[in-house]
Amino acid sequence: MESVLEKELPTSKPKWLKVKLPIGKKYTELRGLVDKYKLNTICTSGSCPNMGECWGEGTATFMILGNICTRSCGFCGVKTGRPETVDWDEPEKVARSIKLMSIKHAVITSVDRDDLKDMGSIIWYETVLAIRRMNPETTLETLIPDFQGVEMHLDRIIKANPEVVSHNMETVRRLTREVRIQAKYDKSLAVLKYLKDKGIRRTKSGIMLGLGETEEEVIQTMNDLRTANVDIVTIGQYLQPSKKHLPVKEYITPEQFEKYEQIGKALGFRHVESGALVRSSYHAQKHIL
Repeated sequence: MESVLEKELPTSKPKWLKVKLPIGKKYTELRGLVDKYKLNTICTSGSCPNMGECWGEGTATFMILGNICTRSCGFCGVKTGRPETVDWDEPEKVARSIKLMSIKHAVITSVDRDDLKDMGSIIWYETVLAIRRMNPETTLETLIPDFQGVEMHLDRIIKANPEVVSHNMETVRRLTREVRIQAKYDKSLAVLKYLKDKGIRRTKSGIMLGLGETEEEVIQTMNDLRTANVDIVTIGQYLQPSKKHLPVKEYITPEQFEKYEQIGKALGFRHVESGALVRSSYHAQKHIL
C-alpha cells in the first residue's frame, strides 16, 4: 500500500470539506441566546461545521473546567498552560445555560486538569447532578479525559450515570505518542473498558484521520475498541488548527469514510459516524438509543 507520507497534499481543501453557513429559525434563536447571555459552548468557540444541524435538533456541547489545558496535544487548538482556579459555581451556570437554550441533549466535555488532586472529577460529577436537577428531561453525554486512568475519579462519572460516556482515542496506536503526547493508547482503552464493565450503558470513542495512519491501523483501532466493548465510534477528518499544530498528511475521501462506516457496522458497533465533517458530538442525540 502506498504510504500517505508519499502522497502530495492538495493546495486547497477538497470540495467535500466546504460547509454551508448554518441557517434556520432554531439556530437563529439559540445563537441569539448564546450571544445575549455569553453562554460558553464548544459549538461556537470551536466553530463546529455541524453547529446549525445540531442546534436545529436541540443538541449542544459545553466545555467545563476552563479553557486552558494542562496537556499539549499536537492536534488540539485549546491553549496549554497553567489553568485558572476552579469555578465551583460552574455546574449551576452550565445547567442554567442548558435550560435557557432548551437543550434536549447536552454533551459535556472539558480540558485536562492534571494540576488538580481530583483531576476535575468532582466538578464533572456536580455538573451532571446540577443539569439533572434543573433539566430533568435533558439527556446527557460526557466526553471525558482519561483522568490518568485513576478508578476513583472514573467512579464519580459512573455514579453520575450519564446516558453516554465518551473518551476519544483520537488516533491509531503508532501515532499516539506524537499526536496526544501525555496520553497512552492502552490506558484509553482500559478507561473505556472499565466504564463498560462498571455498568455504563453506552460507551463511545472517536478518532481523527489524515495524520499519517494507514487503513490497516484504522481497522485495528476499531477492532481494539470493540474488544473493549465500546458501543459507538466517530471517525472524522483532522484539520490543522494553526501552523504550530501537526500538519494534515492526507484528506480522506468520502468513499473511504463510507468504507470505514461499513467495516464498523460489520464489527458490531451500535452506531458508526464516519465522514469528513464528523466530530465527537455529531448526531450525539441519536447515540442514546
